[in-house]
Amino acid sequence: MTTFTELPVCAVLKENLTRHGFKTPTPVQAAAIPVALEGRDVVATAQTGTGKTLAFVLPMLETLLRTPVKPGVQALILSPTRELAIQIQETFYKLAERTGLRAAVVVGGLSERPQLDAIRRGAQVIIATPGRLMDYMDRRLVKLSDVKVLVMDEADRMLDLGFLPTIKMIIAALPPKRQTLFFSATIEAQAAVLIEKYLTNPERISIGSSTKPAEQIDLHLYEIDQDRKLSLLGHMLNREDGSFLVFSRTKHGADRLAKKLVTNGVKATSIHGDRTQNQRNQALRGFQDGYYRVLVATDVAARGIHVDNVAHVINYDLPQAPEDFIHRVGRTGRAGAKGVASTFATPADRSEIRRIERTLKIRLDKQTVVAGLTREEKGPPAPRTDGGYSREMATAAPSHGQRHHQAARPEGRREAFWQKASRQRTAR
Repeated sequence: MTTFTELPVCAVLKENLTRHGFKTPTPVQAAAIPVALEGRDVVATAQTGTGKTLAFVLPMLETLLRTPVKPGVQALILSPTRELAIQIQETFYKLAERTGLRAAVVVGGLSERPQLDAIRRGAQVIIATPGRLMDYMDRRLVKLSDVKVLVMDEADRMLDLGFLPTIKMIIAALPPKRQTLFFSATIEAQAAVLIEKYLTNPERISIGSSTKPAEQIDLHLYEIDQDRKLSLLGHMLNREDGSFLVFSRTKHGADRLAKKLVTNGVKATSIHGDRTQNQRNQALRGFQDGYYRVLVATDVAARGIHVDNVAHVINYDLPQAPEDFIHRVGRTGRAGAKGVASTFATPADRSEIRRIERTLKIRLDKQTVVAGLTREEKGPPAPRTDGGYSREMATAAPSHGQRHHQAARPEGRREAFWQKASRQRTAR
């Protein structure tokens, strides 16, 4: 298959593909879609940014359209994160225009009411994170006995997050006679167990290496002291064009770095697990639309978040595991485009850099650090940044609940103790 027009799918799907600019399939699409259209189970591994979402949404829609459209859940897509679930929904609606098929997104962090309303109105497709779907199943709010197609997207990530027992319970509620499409970046031991138990004679498709970055990504290494990283990042932002996705190891570190960038005149925001879903959506939308030039993220953004045209990925802090390095740098160089991924490492990180290179069988190209970088002044932790579109980054006083939470932490208790002691001395 060299073009989507060659596919044996209904006319409305071909029209939707053309309308939204889908002309030439990526390798994983060309390999997986024809097999899935035959009704066979599929196990596909490919790097991030290779078009896996369309590779399972298109044949799933064609399967559902081969019989008269009727209300009720007939397809289930499992996703590791709510961001990925929402983005799968976006692809679904592009391809499902004028078909009569509807989808319900079932995820945590968002209001239940619209999710349940969509199910009750007869959505034929559920796009869900395993935890929230299991909650609905326990409460008998969703029926899966008529599911014809099961999709597990970013399956390795779902297993990394500990969803294996939940996934098994969900699959047990599905009809044994169904089509299963299994898409993943890697196939580890737990994934192999799932494949062996729940898929029937699957077609195995492997596109490129899933254990190393795409060839079109330049991998740079800067060895630099911790307190000069901010200055180096500022130098890059001044010298280069395009958007930057910057990875921090911790949530508080992401907030602090985004705030410092804003103070230096850079439009930046942060995204991590402690932000509300609305804040995360606004941050991603603002980054995608070009309002924010820099998005500072923890590894919550390394998987399942697809932002087009990221010019530069920065590993401001090293990832927890070499495998996370793949998913971070895979946010650039997508769909065959060129990309740059730079890693900032201190001299103390040399052994960890060697481990990443050895494990992934890659070589980071060591770069010369520009002279004259200033040291970062140490100060109190910066407040969180605002994930919305406001011109000013809001800094609000902590609420009563936040103060209580802060006081409950060890450092909060110590601070409260010294404040109380100071007041007593003043009173005396």
